[in-house]
Amino acid sequence: MMKPMIEFCAGNMHHGTEKLLDKYEADDDFEGIEYGCLGNCGECYLKPFALVNGSVVAADSVEELELKIEKFLIDEEENMAALDKLLDTM
Repeated sequence: MMKPMIEFCAGNMHHGTEKLLDKYEADDDFEGIEYGCLGNCGECYLKPFALVNGSVVAADSVEELELKIEKFLIDEEENMAALDKLLDTM
């Protein structure tokens, strides 16, 4: 299974997302990456966000963003397991 990719925008660091970037970069179970721009300027200016496996995950605080990223990854894993089960029955 591929590692989850969690991408951060350098312009979003003023919200404190560098804390999460550091966490995911240090964890071998994740691909934490920082880019100069992710092209979500409106989102970037307003609140902390990250791209998680290509999907925007945003929150009102860095702590909430961390929880939302974790939930997103759990939901994604459950959805993939359900899809695999469905495909096995076909």
